[in-house]
Amino acid sequence: MTLSNSAFSWPVRVYYEDTDAGGVVFYANYLKFFERARTEMLRDRGFEQDQLLREQNLIFVVRSVRVDYLKPARFNDLLQATASVVEHQKTNLTFAQTLMRGQDQLASGEIRIACLDAQTMKPKPIPLAILETLN
Repeated sequence: MTLSNSAFSWPVRVYYEDTDAGGVVFYANYLKFFERARTEMLRDRGFEQDQLLREQNLIFVVRSVRVDYLKPARFNDLLQATASVVEHQKTNLTFAQTLMRGQDQLASGEIRIACLDAQTMKPKPIPLAILETLN
């Protein structure tokens, strides 16, 4: 199912530890920035991942990632990481994500997240309450 909702945005400050020897954000750290936006989006909608684990034995894991790096982010930049659900199936969500510095798009990505049973590590249906708040 395809969804259309407005993007959630989360501020990210680039720290020295995020950069490589050239002062540019190390490519893998863009994934961390995207992760923060997805986590904060769930939190903003009333879902804490540690609580989902305790109460529903549910975890979310990354299943696949596609990222396009367009412009470099640098030390001390203030960025906005966005996340919006663009598709969902019974056991997974696909997020479209961007990393912005003002009006400049630095990176875009599509991240598919799977919902799993924390003990068996097998796919588990995404709770309806989560789907309803993301729709």
